[in-house]
Amino acid sequence: MNNNNNNSKGKLKQKQNKVELFLLILYAIGFYAFCIRRSLHLSRHHFPKLYGLRSGWLFSPRLNDVSDAQWRNFRANLPLLTLVFGVFTMLANISSIVFIFLIASANFLLVKIFAKAKYFPLVLWTFNLFFLFCNRVYQGYSFSKFGQRWAYLDNFRGTFRWHICFNFVVLRMISFGYDYHWAHQDSCFDQEKHIQRCHVCKSGKICYQILQERNVHTNNFTFTIYLSYLVYAPIYISGPIISFNAFASQLDVPQNYYSVKEVTWYGLRWVFGLSLMELMTHLFYFNAFAVSGSWKMLSPMDIFIIGYGVINFMWLKFFLIWRYFRFWSLIAGIEAPENMPKCVNNCHNLESFWKSWHASFNKWIVRYMYIPLGGSRRKLLNIWVIFTFVAIWHDLEWKLLSWAWLTCLFFVPEMLVKSAANALQAEGALGGFIFHELRAAAGAITITCLMVANLVGYVIGPSGINWLISQFLRKEGLSVLGFMLLSFYVGTKLMFQISDAKQRMQ
Repeated sequence: MNNNNNNSKGKLKQKQNKVELFLLILYAIGFYAFCIRRSLHLSRHHFPKLYGLRSGWLFSPRLNDVSDAQWRNFRANLPLLTLVFGVFTMLANISSIVFIFLIASANFLLVKIFAKAKYFPLVLWTFNLFFLFCNRVYQGYSFSKFGQRWAYLDNFRGTFRWHICFNFVVLRMISFGYDYHWAHQDSCFDQEKHIQRCHVCKSGKICYQILQERNVHTNNFTFTIYLSYLVYAPIYISGPIISFNAFASQLDVPQNYYSVKEVTWYGLRWVFGLSLMELMTHLFYFNAFAVSGSWKMLSPMDIFIIGYGVINFMWLKFFLIWRYFRFWSLIAGIEAPENMPKCVNNCHNLESFWKSWHASFNKWIVRYMYIPLGGSRRKLLNIWVIFTFVAIWHDLEWKLLSWAWLTCLFFVPEMLVKSAANALQAEGALGGFIFHELRAAAGAITITCLMVANLVGYVIGPSGINWLISQFLRKEGLSVLGFMLLSFYVGTKLMFQISDAKQRMQ
């Protein structure tokens, strides 16, 4: 009798889930249809006032949004990068290599001298943060600062701003230092236990975590391998970020995680992504609205649509840039961590968002900052230190610091709620339903906060916070805010459905 009741309850729950999924999908279709229609309308009627639009090749005479400098430069140089990628771009600006070589050499000597000392992490961080600041403050330096007799060399520096890409070199120098420091200590990594739990390692392949956590022999910490790691061409310009252990491990034994067929498919998927970007920038001028300041003239609903569009544009931009360089690294036999393993529209909390956005940077932060700072024992304090570093690492701008501190401010309640939710176990069908709905509501609020933080950091700046709040506290703005929260609530529940479906497939 009990079995029959359980079966009937199970069937009823499955039916309810199907109905809920149908209604969620129906709402999502309507939401995106509205956003696309409104975006087309805004782009069509406001384009004369927007900056950064150029003649397009798709849907001529439709204009193309190339207002984002990073995407514009990458797109313009894409044929050249593809044709001559074997020749490192830095060689065209040979004078800049002098500064890189000197700083890198000094870091190598510092690591070799102080690696066994207890205070080594402090020395390593002080050295690298010093040059991270100096490189930006002095804009990559000039030879004239070392005397007028060297001033003529400034004429041969080229247009390549080496100090921008050197931010990634700083991360590699810190990685080299820490990995060498830990190579002289007993490893805490239980490789056998990991292999038992890892489906990749069970299949006979080697996963990235093994490559990163397993100490390489101290003989591999040579100056030649060190320089090869710092200036490894495919990922030098913008990553993904790879640890020294993982890089050195693959020099003798190239990656075996991806077959030739899988690497080819990876490249074809990238071409499809590029096609989507071209379609987006020809139809929707999201970023042009942001850089032109034209969003100030829009209604709260249109501000929401442009803000949502900017986040999707940024996601696709970085998706293409990072995967392009990772593709070439895979061809060369070096596997770097995948950035953006999840779509930006499939993240319902801040923690999962940052783990999947710049995923390789997140792995670097966990290994070289979060764990050395105390890990989860000091999580509430650690996030402020980490996000402040992330902002400074990107650039010395107040709006990035505002973005970092706003993100931390939103992170704190999320962590407290998550901790309380783990402590309280929902019992019964009603308790499970209430817990599920509260999670969805919390996800909607988190996504809204995430949008605000990114708007402040990359569009309106800290000076625009008061203006943004005043717009959404008006009568029209409150209804838009309600629409946003409802849409993100529906989106969060769809994410739950996707997650549950993946778990059932495993």
